[in-house]
Order: sequence, then structure tokens, then C-alpha cells
Amino acid sequence: MELTTPRLLLDHLRPADAAALFACRADPAVARFQGWRPATLAEAEAFIDAQADPAPGLWYQRAIRLRDDHVLIGDLGVCLPATPGDSVAFGISLAPAHQGHGYARELLQALFHQGFDALGWRRIHASVDPRNAACITLLKSLGMRQEAHFRESLWLHGEWMDDVVFALLAREWQEDAATM
Repeated sequence: MELTTPRLLLDHLRPADAAALFACRADPAVARFQGWRPATLAEAEAFIDAQADPAPGLWYQRAIRLRDDHVLIGDLGVCLPATPGDSVAFGISLAPAHQGHGYARELLQALFHQGFDALGWRRIHASVDPRNAACITLLKSLGMRQEAHFRESLWLHGEWMDDVVFALLAREWQEDAATM
């Protein structure tokens, strides 16, 4: 999956991205809310090497780059359903220096547009740490609704964490788009 927005590119992670991916994902402000954080640059390199083309039921990561200079500013993970029509999962990470500029919103709007309008996705969802207020605000602003709050359901970074699930149906996306 590749996308282009006015300010961003979404494309494959490349070996040359390892240092930037490591810096972003190892940053405590980012890693706090992510399931995967590399301990070493070599681990980030191995992660990039392991990325393949999208396959149903498996997560794959894509690079989020600034369109003007192709600098890596984060990554987007997508998990296509193993059964057609099931929900597509996604997760997004941005380096702290690039947060608060509307990049995540811009990219997710393009993802939703392509997924729902061009690829025929029926439903999309994201799992969020409820302490990640900025992400929750973003998802709600995109029309996603909270469907669940699982208490202490994930063991992550040495502690039990809650998990909040947000989702959006294709018809809800189309209804929101019609009113814009």
C-alpha cells in the first residue's frame, strides 16, 4: 500500500530507514504507547528486513515520510483481515518532533478514503492505550467511535495496561464525507 497526500508519502520501509525508525520507536514518548520498541539499531534493521507485502491476517508496516524531502517521520501498521469483509486494523506512530502538525490526521483520512472508497473495506479499527489522549482525540475527530474498554488486558512494558478499541464502518465514513 502506498499513499500520497499534500504533505506526506506512505511507502515501504527501506534499510536506510533503520536509524530513523529506531530513533522514533525507541523514544520513550513513542514507545510508551507501542507494543514494539527496538532495543538496538540491529533490531530495527531486522524488523525492516522482515517486512513483506501485505498478507491477510498479518501486520505490515509502512514508512510515513515528508513528501518534500522523503524524511521518515513515523510508521503506519495495517493488518488486513484473513476473512474478506472482516475488520482492518491499523496503528500509527510519529516521532515527537512531527506530532501536533496534523500529519496523522492527513494520513489516516487518506487511508480511510483508499480503504473504504477504493478497496471496499467494510470496517476499520484501532486499539489504543487510554492514556494516549492525543490519539483518542484524533480518532474521534475522524468519526471513529469507542466500542470497548478492556481493563488490564495487555501485559506491556512490565505492567498491565487497559486497551480501548475504536472503530468506523464504511457507511459511517461515507455519511461523514457526504456532510463535509
